[in-house]
Amino acid sequence: LLPGYHPFEWQPALKNVSASCHVGIINGLSGWAASVDDVPMETITRRFRYDVALASALKDLEEDIMEGLSEHLLDDSSCNTGFNVMIKESCDGMGDVSEKHGGGPAIPEKAVRFSFTIMSVSVLPEGREEAVTIFTEPKPNSELSCKPLCLMFVDESDHEMLTAVLDPLLAERNAMKHSRLILSIGGLPRSFRFHFRGTGYDEKMVREMEGLEASGSTYICTLCDSTRAEASQNMVLHSITRNHDENLERYEIWRTNPFSESAEELRDRVKGVSAKPFMETHPTLDALHCDIGNATEFYKIFQDEIGEVFQKPNPTREERRSWRASLDKQLRKKMKLKPVMRMNGNYARKLMTEEAVEVVCELVPSEERRQALRELMGLYLQMKPVWRATCPAKECPDQLCRYSFNSQRFAEILSSTFKYRYNGKITNYLHKTLAHVPEIIERDGSIGAWASEGNESANKLFRRFRKM
Repeated sequence: LLPGYHPFEWQPALKNVSASCHVGIINGLSGWAASVDDVPMETITRRFRYDVALASALKDLEEDIMEGLSEHLLDDSSCNTGFNVMIKESCDGMGDVSEKHGGGPAIPEKAVRFSFTIMSVSVLPEGREEAVTIFTEPKPNSELSCKPLCLMFVDESDHEMLTAVLDPLLAERNAMKHSRLILSIGGLPRSFRFHFRGTGYDEKMVREMEGLEASGSTYICTLCDSTRAEASQNMVLHSITRNHDENLERYEIWRTNPFSESAEELRDRVKGVSAKPFMETHPTLDALHCDIGNATEFYKIFQDEIGEVFQKPNPTREERRSWRASLDKQLRKKMKLKPVMRMNGNYARKLMTEEAVEVVCELVPSEERRQALRELMGLYLQMKPVWRATCPAKECPDQLCRYSFNSQRFAEILSSTFKYRYNGKITNYLHKTLAHVPEIIERDGSIGAWASEGNESANKLFRRFRKM
């Protein structure tokens, strides 16, 4: 994970970044004036300089790049336009990373990790129209391809602190967008241009970085302007409208209020953008949290169906508790699923199966409702591979073709049979699952490959290192 030292240069030279290549781990706050906080400055964050880490990551891929060139029969003379490198960026906060019994300096017990993955390297050979991809990351969600760039002891909800720490990193990233890296690969100096895509963020982080209101907002979606009520009425037909530049413009409107509107009107005009967008993210859907969010939703539907809420609308807390208890007991007995405090990826994967539905159906009194639950889960299992697969066009082409049809049918069932749950409300990830998946895949080719899982699994490693 540590970048080695490789000579490289940038043309033109990077603004405000030193030209020296022999830089190892640096204090992430280097360059900031000392803080007034109680936290000792030098303990908060460590990072690599972004360009050094990228050069090093490319050097690690040297063999793969040379192999890719020879596979496509490209010789050195045809590649003088330079290579394009696609980078996935991920950033995630993790709770409770306390030392079990350490006597270190007093620092926040939360950490944030920022990392990047080289997704692909392509080149446009002379005289050809199409670019040729000479390297594609085979396991984009493995912690092995996910290179840590910055580790910070910061609470991800502490926006000021987070932005202060990530600021130098962003400055480097912006400088690199307008410059080329000259690095020797296979014995010849070659030039690389980088394209950054921040897709490995969960919804909370995206909202924070893009200046949107928190996830309980009436503006339910980080991809479109829909409100929760609209999204529950029209579940399927939405298109992606939000982007970083528009968020910046909207923030300006929010800040200046040029039409002297009331707070409500103003908020409606800017569609919930009420803070300054800090970092550009690539609007997508986070496959891992989508899984978790939807499983939580199904878990609640199961409870409601056990208690037949569609007949008696306002159950007491005791009733709800008893339904939940019987659901947990049943899942534990038949599926060996221990109840969890907070839904996690593994629980979600086990809950979202035909088998689990059959087990739940044993507790659902009416046959008609059982059929609805079965169909709902059947559709969901048809849809899921599409946003989980690294390359859906190859791995599940049939499900990809049927996705829009399936999501429409899914929405029909929700708004008829399960109307009691979706009257004027719908969860954020369910909206995205139904409305935005085909469009994202058409644009990026995949959702799963751009998810935050690599970073999430590396969190485990971080915990481990930290304990040692």
